[in-house]
Amino acid sequence: MVISTVPLFHAMSVWAVALEREFGWNRTQLGFALTFTRVEGGLMGPLEGYLTDKVGTRRMVFIGLVILGGGFVFFGQVQNLWMFYLAYVLMAVGQGLGSWIPLMTMLTRWFHRRRAMALGWSNMGSRAGALILVPVIAWSIDPDIWDVGWRTTATILGVFMVAVAWPISRLIRNYPEDYGLLPDGDKPAPSRVPADSGGAAASTVPIEDDFTTSEALRTPAFWLIAFGHGFTSMVILAIMAHLGLLMIDKGYELPDAAFVVSVYTGVAMGFQLVGGYVGSRIPIRLALALFTCLQAAGVVVLVFADSLSTFYWFAILFGAGFGGRNPLTIAIRGDYFGSASFGKILGLSTVPMNVLLLIAAPLVGWMRDVQGTYTDAFMVMVVTNLAGAVCFVLAKRPEKKKAPVPTAAD
Repeated sequence: MVISTVPLFHAMSVWAVALEREFGWNRTQLGFALTFTRVEGGLMGPLEGYLTDKVGTRRMVFIGLVILGGGFVFFGQVQNLWMFYLAYVLMAVGQGLGSWIPLMTMLTRWFHRRRAMALGWSNMGSRAGALILVPVIAWSIDPDIWDVGWRTTATILGVFMVAVAWPISRLIRNYPEDYGLLPDGDKPAPSRVPADSGGAAASTVPIEDDFTTSEALRTPAFWLIAFGHGFTSMVILAIMAHLGLLMIDKGYELPDAAFVVSVYTGVAMGFQLVGGYVGSRIPIRLALALFTCLQAAGVVVLVFADSLSTFYWFAILFGAGFGGRNPLTIAIRGDYFGSASFGKILGLSTVPMNVLLLIAAPLVGWMRDVQGTYTDAFMVMVVTNLAGAVCFVLAKRPEKKKAPVPTAAD
């Protein structure tokens, strides 16, 4: 997750500053890069979910990292706008195939009872990587600090990704059952049936209601979660693309933006676990709404930030909301629909989500270009954020229809 997600998404703010300086592209043009990654997500999400269920996470990680690394090498050779967009599409394909859907599917299969907490720990590790890697990338591409440049930095990252694709993929374990294990470390049911069991073997494994893909699609919860996830992620994409540019507009330097990113990433890292804990103590849909509102409050602070300390307050609030809701958006799908078809269900739910994400970054960039300020643009993101909170509140757990039990008359 660190290798595949941080350089592409979390570091977009610093890449955007470097590209604006070299090519003079406006904010709308830069924002379209992340839009193209969402086109990829919308088109490829169902395929990524299907392939994950079919061939397993291990192969997906290897293939994805190789493509992603090649995309970063190509990114280092960009000479014009269409090459920049093509590079981001290639990198997004690699990231999609080898990162989020496959890895979240794997974790969902390994953990059932404490799924939210397990996802929180995993994502905390990803945020820890961002905490270190984003400032390193910023320092590396800042001509006032080091004379490495963004092209060389991108090329080094790409070569590294290709080099580690094989050894990292070898560490992946697709299913616990492949190793004689069960989810959550549970013990297999005893082979001998106790005399007083009424003919059924005892098992410590909790039984999940595993929905098929078609069953999940017919539930209101599927669509409410998908749209809730999309509405609350629109602002994430806007922040990734425009935070550095917003701070440059207000007279700050690139390292300042990198440190603000590091602060909200560090706070998000800790709140991954808070989110996992809260999501296991109260209804998960309400926990999601709570953290979503906290994320929106951070964006309101950002809109009116007039000092570096205020930007850090934004980072704290936004990081707490973003970090707390992050593992829960995955866990709620596993809790509601089970793990048997999780990859396909997660992949299909990215389609409506990515339709919303398509417009986030370019809309914010266009409004800034027209108005000369980001104020109204990010207030629109606050509204969409709150719409996502409403979707989560309404997303009640679906009940799986049970097959009728045959009777003697049948």
